[in-house]
Amino acid sequence: MKQVVQNYKSGELAVLDVPVPGCKPGGVLVRTVYSLISTGTEMMKVSEAGMSMLGKARSRPDQVAKVMQSVATNGVPATYRKVMGKLDSYTPLGYSLCGVVEQVGAGVDDVKVGDLVACAGNEHALHAELNWVPKNLYVPVPDGLAPQHAAFGTVGSIAMQGVRQGEPQLGEVALVIGLGLIGQLVVQLLAAAGVRVVGADPDPARCELAERLGAAACGDPASTAVENAVAELTDGHGVDQVYLAAGGGSNQPVELAAKLARDRGRVVDIGKCRLDLPWNAYYEKELDVRFSRSYGPGRYDPSYELEGRDYPIGYVRWTERRNLACFLDLAARGKVDVEPLISHVADFDDAVETYRRLKDGELKAVTALFRYPEQAGEAAEAKVPAVAVPAVQVKASPARAAKTPVKLGFIGAGNYATSMLLPHLAQREGVELSTVVTTTSLSGANAQRKFGFAKATTDLDAVLGDESIDAVFVVTRHSSHAELTRQALLAGKTVFVEKPLALTEDELSGVLAAVEESGNDRLQVGFNRRFAPLLQEARTHFGARSGPAHLRYLVNAGRLAHGSWYLQQGSEGSRFVGEGGHFIDTASWLLDADPVSVYATATSGNEDLQVVLRYPDGSTATISYVTTGPSGFPKETLDLVADGRALRLDDFVRASVYGRKKWVSSRLPKARDKGQNAELAAFIKAVRTGGPMPVPLESLVATTAATLAVQAGLAGGVPVTLARP
Repeated sequence: MKQVVQNYKSGELAVLDVPVPGCKPGGVLVRTVYSLISTGTEMMKVSEAGMSMLGKARSRPDQVAKVMQSVATNGVPATYRKVMGKLDSYTPLGYSLCGVVEQVGAGVDDVKVGDLVACAGNEHALHAELNWVPKNLYVPVPDGLAPQHAAFGTVGSIAMQGVRQGEPQLGEVALVIGLGLIGQLVVQLLAAAGVRVVGADPDPARCELAERLGAAACGDPASTAVENAVAELTDGHGVDQVYLAAGGGSNQPVELAAKLARDRGRVVDIGKCRLDLPWNAYYEKELDVRFSRSYGPGRYDPSYELEGRDYPIGYVRWTERRNLACFLDLAARGKVDVEPLISHVADFDDAVETYRRLKDGELKAVTALFRYPEQAGEAAEAKVPAVAVPAVQVKASPARAAKTPVKLGFIGAGNYATSMLLPHLAQREGVELSTVVTTTSLSGANAQRKFGFAKATTDLDAVLGDESIDAVFVVTRHSSHAELTRQALLAGKTVFVEKPLALTEDELSGVLAAVEESGNDRLQVGFNRRFAPLLQEARTHFGARSGPAHLRYLVNAGRLAHGSWYLQQGSEGSRFVGEGGHFIDTASWLLDADPVSVYATATSGNEDLQVVLRYPDGSTATISYVTTGPSGFPKETLDLVADGRALRLDDFVRASVYGRKKWVSSRLPKARDKGQNAELAAFIKAVRTGGPMPVPLESLVATTAATLAVQAGLAGGVPVTLARP
């Protein structure tokens, strides 16, 4: 894709070909339709890049202070290399756009592919064909609002936050100093709130525009026109609020604010202007000076902007995202008119030339927009997404000598570990439970007491750095599986990780990179159902097949208890990503192949899923994953039909095969055996003997990729190809 960038050292502007950003959980991938050029903020940055090093230093004294601190801490040579390296790098431009959702990340349920959204942020709403935007930095565009108008969302939020800081009341009078883009929007917002507005700007065209958009009077701040208008509208008392929306190095705006504000009036700084407050003037009127921080509460808070943690509306009424939505609503209802502010629309391919014309003054504009080419072919391709199945590349590891006892380390000792794994291992001959690592001291002490671990600790290195430990079990929350697995593989351990192996394609690639780097492919994921004795026996009675098969798997998952960490989709992935690998692995094992495509659909809210897997020989597997079924109904039922035969599994209690002969298993006790004990036996044998792992790594990777493809399929509403190298 293409993106506008700038080298801050040389001032060079360019449109570069860069990789498409990944669609991470908690956000959406957006294809830009229009992006807005801020002729104030952006052009200031472009102008600074063209300055000499001394000019850059003078324009950014805050950065100079940081450099001096670094010199004191790290010395001149190291600081010089750091500063020059940072300067001589491409940086992005842009922070306000409107685009179409191309892909929806895990944990996002308020938009879908094809929706029009307005996006904000100088790291996420860039002048680029595609942007990944976290949840709190985009909002759906209201019906009827044109995309070029929705592209004003960010600057509209900046203006709105400034107005909120002024706390205007019906019938008050306000002065807006600086009638550029932000100033024009502030004028309209104040007028919509029932405030009479006086504007001040040396540009007559901007004054005329502000009057057309709702200002009562405007004029040059150096003339008497502004002062006279304020006196007339306020009976000589002065304005209730002053909004500083001007830039530059002049102190005139601050001085004018003190002169024309009433006693105990409010002065709100929105723009980046000089603020040498004349003490006497501000003291005598006891003026209230306030700053407006960009788009609103949430700005510069990583937990809000990147992690999607909203602020409770009862405590923070107007957040960054709510401001954005409010401004778009006003624009959609005609309360704010941004069309007159659009001075120029340029094709995105002409970005460099557009910036040059703006910088040289050849193009005079309140606002300019970049219009992006219609990507009909690319959009169609994006709606048929592909999830990569990474190639497994590893040098064959040397065979290990048989060893007894096998020493195990556990990372995590939660409910699953203590109920389904450790009871089998604690009583297994030839196994020694060496060390358990937990985040809380008490859980580790409990595991040590119950299962006989030699050591309990909260120090991860106690397991990964202990050469005597042969294998490591990763039984933690889903978000940590991939990273802990990667570290354990690099430490040379054989690894058993509970499902899922990874929550994203990047995490999966990271695990395989560790395999390739270390040469250690000794990995097992806790897909236990293929080891269930009843299902193994039924598969044997079913026998080999020659033609395509159809498999149907109904999973009556049920509802989770309120507060379950499984519901934390933003950090732990969707529920299906967490446990769906079980059912995909079982289907692939029964069909003796890995899937080549995935189609997924869901009810509202993605509670109940229907997943269709297609296999190379034409076989299909349909997994119905439901959370709304009755609690008394069996959790898992499976049917496999091929070559005139049928296999049926009833919740790991009874199995049957129909063909020339009928086979029916005896009914098992209520304690269903889903294969954990047999899986652990196979894993321990592989560790002790150095023989092959119970499941080939290629199969583990293919199942994980197919599980991840379900989310992409839900977002796109079309089949997802599982692309292999």
